[in-house]
Amino acid sequence: MTKSFKYTAKNSSGTNVGGTMEAANENEVIAELRRKDLIPVKVKAAGGGFNLSFSLGGGKRRAKPAAKKGEVVLFTRQLATMLSAGIPLLEAFEVLQEQAESPGFKSCLAMVTEDIRTGADLSNGLGKHPKVFSNIYVSMIKAGEISGQLDVILARLAEYMEASQKLKAEIKSAMTYPVVSLALVIGIAVFLMVGVVPQFKEIFSSLMGDEPLPAITDYLLKASDFCKANWYYLIGGVIGIFPLLKIFKNTEKGGYLMDQLTLNVPVFGPLFKKVAISRFARTFSTLVKSGVPILGAMEIVADTSGNQVLSTAVNDARESVKEGDTLADPLSRCKVFPPMVTKMIGIGERSGSLEALLEKISEFYDDQVSAEVKGLTSLIEPVMIGVMGFLVGGIVLAILLPIFKIQGKLAGNG
Repeated sequence: MTKSFKYTAKNSSGTNVGGTMEAANENEVIAELRRKDLIPVKVKAAGGGFNLSFSLGGGKRRAKPAAKKGEVVLFTRQLATMLSAGIPLLEAFEVLQEQAESPGFKSCLAMVTEDIRTGADLSNGLGKHPKVFSNIYVSMIKAGEISGQLDVILARLAEYMEASQKLKAEIKSAMTYPVVSLALVIGIAVFLMVGVVPQFKEIFSSLMGDEPLPAITDYLLKASDFCKANWYYLIGGVIGIFPLLKIFKNTEKGGYLMDQLTLNVPVFGPLFKKVAISRFARTFSTLVKSGVPILGAMEIVADTSGNQVLSTAVNDARESVKEGDTLADPLSRCKVFPPMVTKMIGIGERSGSLEALLEKISEFYDDQVSAEVKGLTSLIEPVMIGVMGFLVGGIVLAILLPIFKIQGKLAGNG
C-alpha cells in the first residue's frame, strides 16, 4: 500500500526543490530522491500520517549560543554519518539537538533547525551563529550544498577540526611545562628575596662592622631592600602587563609586531612558525578540496590564520592572484614560507593537484611539530633546572660568602 509524501530536497546547485511522491514509506522516498541526486531535507506524509519533522515545542530559545570543547566536532561527525545513512537533514538536526549537552549549543541547534524547517539553506542558518560555527565551517557547508555532497564535506570538515584540535593540544602540552616551571622559579626567588635574605642583613652589619661586604652580597641585599620596599609596584606591574600587552596586540601595528616577534623568538619561534604553516596548508587544502573558489579560500585562510604576518602575506598573494599572477610567486617573495612550501605549491598549481600537495605540506609540518614538541619537552627540563640552580645557588652563595669571611676572621683572631 502506497501513501502520498511531501518532500523538500536540495539539487546539485544547492537550490531547494519540493513536491509529492507516492511510496510505501518515507525511506523509499529518501532512496528515490538520492537516486535523482537530490539531498533530502524534509519528508512527511501528506494529509496527516507520520511526520519526520516533529515539533520541538516551546518555540525558539534565545539563550546565548555556546558549545563545550569538542562538542561541535562531535556534532559534525554525527551529522555526516546520519546524512550518509540517508536520514533527512531536518530529522538529523532534531535528533542531534536533543542530544546536545550544553544548553547554549542546544539552543543554537534549535534555531538552526527552525531555519531549515522554514526552507532556509543550512549555511545561512549556521552563519547566524559565528561564535559557534566559524567562517571556515559555514563556507565549507555552502560548498557542500552547491556540490550536492554535504555528507562528504561534513566528514572532511570533521577530520579538519579533529586535526586542528590535536595540534592545539600538542602546543598546549609544550607550553604548560615551561610556564609552570618559570612560575615556580619566580616564586622561589621572590620568597628568598623577601622572606629570607633581609634576615641576614642585621647579622652581617653587626658581625662585620665597617668591613665591606662581598660585591655579590651587597647587590643581593640592595635588590632585596628594593623588592621589599616596592613589592606592591612589582606585583601590580606583573599583573598589569598582561592587559596592556593584550590592548597593544589588538591594535593593527601592535598585533603585527607581536606576531612577528612570536615567529622569531628563540627556541619557540620555529615551533610557532611550523604551527602557522601547518594550519595554513590544512585550511587551504580543505577549502579547495571542498569546492571553495581559490580566491574565497585565500580570504578565509587569511582571516583565520591566527597570525597577522602570515595573514598579510596571504592577502598580498591574493591580490597578486587577482591580477593573474601565480600563487607560489608572491608567497615566495614574502619570506614567511620556506622554499620547500612555495615550490610544492608551485608544482601543485602547474599539475592541477594543489589541494593534494597542500595536504602533504600540512602532514609534513604536523609531524615536524610533534617531533619538535617532544624535543622541546626534553630540552626545557634541564634548562629550567639549570636556571633554578643558578638563581637559587647565586642567592645562597651571596649569603654564604660573608659567613665564610666572618668565620675566617674569627679563626684568625683565635
